[in-house]
Amino acid sequence: MEKRIEQVVKKFIEKIGSKEVYLISHYDTDGITSAAIMIKTLKKLDVPFTVQIINNLEEKIIQKLPKDKIIVFLDLASGSLNYISKSKLQDVFIIDHHEIIQEIPEEINIINPQLDNKESISSSGLTYLFCKKILKNNNEDKKLAKLAILGMVGDSLEKNIDKINSKIIDDNEIIKKRGLLLYPSTRPINRVLEFSSNPYIPGVTGDTRGTLELLRETGLTPKNGKYKSIIELNEIEMTKLVTSILLKVPKKKHEEIIGDIFLIKLFNKLEDARELSAVINACSRLGEPETAIQVCLEISEAKKRAESLHAKNRRQIISGLEFISNSENSDKIEGKGYVIINAKNNIRETIIGTIASIISNSDIYEYGTIIITMAHYNDSQNKKIKVSARTVGKNGRNVREILNNTITKIGGEVGGHEFAAGAIINHDKEQEFIINLKKNLEIEVVKV
Repeated sequence: MEKRIEQVVKKFIEKIGSKEVYLISHYDTDGITSAAIMIKTLKKLDVPFTVQIINNLEEKIIQKLPKDKIIVFLDLASGSLNYISKSKLQDVFIIDHHEIIQEIPEEINIINPQLDNKESISSSGLTYLFCKKILKNNNEDKKLAKLAILGMVGDSLEKNIDKINSKIIDDNEIIKKRGLLLYPSTRPINRVLEFSSNPYIPGVTGDTRGTLELLRETGLTPKNGKYKSIIELNEIEMTKLVTSILLKVPKKKHEEIIGDIFLIKLFNKLEDARELSAVINACSRLGEPETAIQVCLEISEAKKRAESLHAKNRRQIISGLEFISNSENSDKIEGKGYVIINAKNNIRETIIGTIASIISNSDIYEYGTIIITMAHYNDSQNKKIKVSARTVGKNGRNVREILNNTITKIGGEVGGHEFAAGAIINHDKEQEFIINLKKNLEIEVVKV
């Protein structure tokens, strides 16, 4: 992959001397940190650029992109190669890690681990390696490493750190600690438990009284009115807390809730990378990706606004989980090895994927169960439906293939990974989509 990066960097450097760069990136943490890394690099090179942050890369967006600029796709576009090929864009660069299911046109310059050894690396990690080559190992590129690690954590790739990610960690002062995988690990444990969504703890998440009861049973008490943070707990306290949580979520294994915690310095303060990721996601999902980028660029004015958006987003997630937990509220279809939850207009489309992830990380369904969530929304022209798919335990069938097989028959956009994917369909295709989706899910069960 290093050779491929060098080849694409060489072509990119040849182009940037004569044209403006147009960055288009995904709105989640990985996409935002990728954009921030590229922004810092282009500023260092004094290259003019424009940035667009999007939720989904639809054909109409590609068709509207400027033909006279260098187009750089970050954390997206691997599933839109046919649309890009038809768009007549002249200079296209893609840095992405999502699955490629189409033939790559010769004129597209792409960096994607799917083309090499399928290494487990985020788009922000790839963007960092790309920009590191451009900056030629000066002191500036080292400052970008923490953003790459933040993107890695945002995409939940921190559980299996391989050689390439280890090198990125070593490029910056990133602190790694072993502990309970609830976040933020730097905040009082009562607040952390109350707002815990991964794992979702029945009777505790979203319940102040239940949280305090759990801590009382565990033997943890506040000192001077304040509880300890996770990283302040001693070994005995940590063991007791882990035991109490496992009693609440019996299907969870000890190794699933204990792991590495990454602490990153942002605004001259050490913060849990998972919390920073949640803050960035909240900004984008509530319509302010520019605030998310400003946080990554450490613009102080953005910090307070981002924290406010994060608090609002957490409340919406808790509300969404409560809505789904009430079986009378949502349309739910359960089959062998799958569940389809149609929240319609009751949950924002920007958090329906988060809801799917939380459910897939809970102990509600067996390993290998496919979780499909749906939410209605309006774009500038039409009513649409956002579909999110996850596999419990990240083990089993390829949900991206299943969505793609379904979408092929009715039309729409698909993207994502083997065990976490998404789609966009027109509202008038709702029932047709569900019927075809059920068929594909049940056919797969028969094949297995």
